[in-house]
This record gives sequence, C-alpha cells and structure tokens, in this order.
Amino acid sequence: MATYTKDPDAIARLSPEEFHVTQESGTERPGTGKLLDNKAPGIYVDIVSGEPLFASADKYESGCGWPSFTKPIEPAHVNELRDGSLGMIRTEVRSAHGDSHLGHVFPDGPLDRGGLRYCINSASLRFVHRDEMQAEGYGDYINQVEDVA
Repeated sequence: MATYTKDPDAIARLSPEEFHVTQESGTERPGTGKLLDNKAPGIYVDIVSGEPLFASADKYESGCGWPSFTKPIEPAHVNELRDGSLGMIRTEVRSAHGDSHLGHVFPDGPLDRGGLRYCINSASLRFVHRDEMQAEGYGDYINQVEDVA
C-alpha cells in the first residue's frame, strides 16, 4: 500500500497559484482551472501528496466554474471541515495526508448520484491519465475509471 505525505519538495515546485490554493486555502478564479474541461479517463490526485482523490467517472459539469465530482475515489483521503469564512457556513474539503485545501462540498449535486457536489480547485490537483495509472502506482483504481469522450 502506498504512503502519502505532505512533500516539501512538491510544495517547493508549486506555482504561485497552486501554493496559494493548497497551502493558504485560496481559490482560483471560476472558469480558469486547467482541469475544468478535462474529459479524459483517469484520476485526480493531490498535487502535494499524490494521494488519489477523485475519478473521471465521478466528474460532471455542474456549471459552477470549477471541476465538480459526485464523490471521492477514496473517502479516507478526504477530510471535510467546517468553514465559517466569507460570512457563511460551508464544508471545506482537504486532502487527508497532504493537508492541501481542495475546495468545498455542497448538497446540490445530482440526486441520482448521491446529491453531493465536490467543487474542487484545479490548482490543487494533478491528473493521471488511465494509460499512466499502472506505471504511476494507481493501478488499483483503474476499475473506477471509465471511457469518457
């Protein structure tokens, strides 16, 4: 089983926006994320720790301006915390091992898929294409990835 940690070398390689989002609980501007329109099959991992977070099969177009997912690929890798910033109560989503700020989860997702919308910053994610998953150590998750055009 893989071990995931908050990697100082990975943090040092982050762009200013990736650092702001993951380490300072920032948010990228809506509609600007590099993974917003990604429809390739694969998984999304924490850019800092590499822990698997979301699968392409659970990604959907919510219209919110950020990549949206119906559920985590590995629930133990996602922590949900109360966030009272911006004058409202929300549920923040952070990676369990990397402690990266990912985004927020809301109860307005597709009802037929559980009703949740994980609204996630592209800047906190690295996409691993299905063709590279085995070589990168994510082969156990290939069954959770589907062909999407």
